[in-house]
Amino acid sequence: MVNYTLSGTALKAVFLHSDALYLSIISLLLVSFAIFFCFFSIMMTVYFTISHLQEVPRYIFFAHLLINDTIYITLGLVSFFSSAYLIYFPMPISYMIVTISSSAFKVSPYNLAVMSLERYLAICFPLRHSGWCTRQKTILTIVAVWIIGLLPNVVDFIILCFSVQSDYFSVYCLSVRSVFIKNDAQETLRFVVHSLGFSLVGLIIVFTYIKIMLVAIKLNSGKATASKAGKTVMLHAFQLLLCMMSFSYNLIEIYLRKYLYMLPMINFYFFMCLPRFISPLIYGLRDEVFFRYMKRIMLCKTPRTFPNSDST
Repeated sequence: MVNYTLSGTALKAVFLHSDALYLSIISLLLVSFAIFFCFFSIMMTVYFTISHLQEVPRYIFFAHLLINDTIYITLGLVSFFSSAYLIYFPMPISYMIVTISSSAFKVSPYNLAVMSLERYLAICFPLRHSGWCTRQKTILTIVAVWIIGLLPNVVDFIILCFSVQSDYFSVYCLSVRSVFIKNDAQETLRFVVHSLGFSLVGLIIVFTYIKIMLVAIKLNSGKATASKAGKTVMLHAFQLLLCMMSFSYNLIEIYLRKYLYMLPMINFYFFMCLPRFISPLIYGLRDEVFFRYMKRIMLCKTPRTFPNSDST
């Protein structure tokens, strides 16, 4: 997880300069989270209300993306307020918070990759899609994605155990990643995992988009469906770009921190939280089934079951 520690000294400087600005950003952060959680609740209600959606791979992956981003944002807020207000937790709890948050950060782009592959199979291999993309295989894929996301943290934990004394895990600490960096190998591992992971996801999205658009150009019958699938994959690319914005956090803070004392908090909101606030909402509002059902819920109309939709 990206380091966004806000020291006690920096926090005091914030209050000395502008209590109003600090409270405004905190309020904006909490309001954004409340709006996101509201949409999350509505979309998960739609997912669990329409039984058909629970059998469609792309909707299962989308529901998983929603849950994963909610976990990441929630734990990110816990870590942020732990750092900002100097709230200390037992070391094992803090490490668990950082580990799950870090894994969720990696799982988001991996989930986008498998969503793009699912659309690729649906368009390029329509006759085999139903056999390859079953509900059981989709669940197993999600489990595999989490295992891949957790493996680097397992290695990180082993390195940490060999780098600290036996009583290290008996103290209280802030729930931020910088506390657990005790060896250069940990930073190297994190850099390699993120570089390879995001590069591979980017290649998968580009590959699937090109293949789908070639089908859209080649086949007249199904051209509309393939074109929609191509737009969906492009949306995944946009979501990946939003995820990658997190990596600009440290770079911007290094060069601009001396000019703006509120930069750590602003960076946390715009580069860590905001991309995950808007990314699932764009996908959910774009989908015909989700949009129609969400509109009925928000208008307090009686829910009804929609027929099977093949919208992308």
